[in-house]
Amino acid sequence: MKTAVLGMLAVCVCGGQAIEGSKAVDLTYTFDEKTIYWPTSPGFHWEKAQWGKAPGGYFYSSANYGANEHGGTHLDSPIHFAEGGLSTEQIPVSKLIVPALTVDISSQCGRNPDYRLSPADLRAFEQKHGRIANGSVLLVRTGWGRFWPDKKRYLGSDKPGDVANLHFPGVSREAAEFLVKERAIVGLGIDTASIDYGQSKDFIVHRVLYGAGLYGLENVANLEKLPAKGATLIALPMKIKGGTGGPARIVAILP
Repeated sequence: MKTAVLGMLAVCVCGGQAIEGSKAVDLTYTFDEKTIYWPTSPGFHWEKAQWGKAPGGYFYSSANYGANEHGGTHLDSPIHFAEGGLSTEQIPVSKLIVPALTVDISSQCGRNPDYRLSPADLRAFEQKHGRIANGSVLLVRTGWGRFWPDKKRYLGSDKPGDVANLHFPGVSREAAEFLVKERAIVGLGIDTASIDYGQSKDFIVHRVLYGAGLYGLENVANLEKLPAKGATLIALPMKIKGGTGGPARIVAILP
């Protein structure tokens, strides 16, 4: 019984009170040999460096790892597509712990793998859930998380270097411009490999959002577990000086 009760509590503390484990949702994929990266990236590397009994007789382990900043569950900092934009370590923590709104376009994406979030989708969301709040992160649920870690189904192609045959949903230029000009969010996340849809050649959504100082979250896991509104997002990337992004542990605290 004691073990069960302890298992329901998170070790992190907020406002002096423990967060119930049932209210903490991990939105992060594990980094390993199956982690999906852009087709032009070599992927995630991890190897044991020291592993076993140390000269003092006790067990000791250590490993080396390496990867591109943009793969698996990660953050894009503005400088990724905006010259002079904020790099990863310059993004204020206050913008990384914020209210989260989740717009669900999974039914549209199920009919069209190249579907892009539209202003009409955003207006429909607001009609039902209220205006998109200032200072929040907007998370786009396409349903693509169900394909992880199958590269063929998740990206549209599992061939190294093949960017011509990528097919997965994203965000439209019009929706990005609406969010920048008409609303005041701090970031946008999605459960696909890119906020631009797979067939994008100009990455215009990256350019619009990051040019306006927003950040992005890509390959976000488990968005089906979040409500449309009421959750708090905690998105903490590796603090890389000058970083264009970085792997992130993303967690949502449910209301």
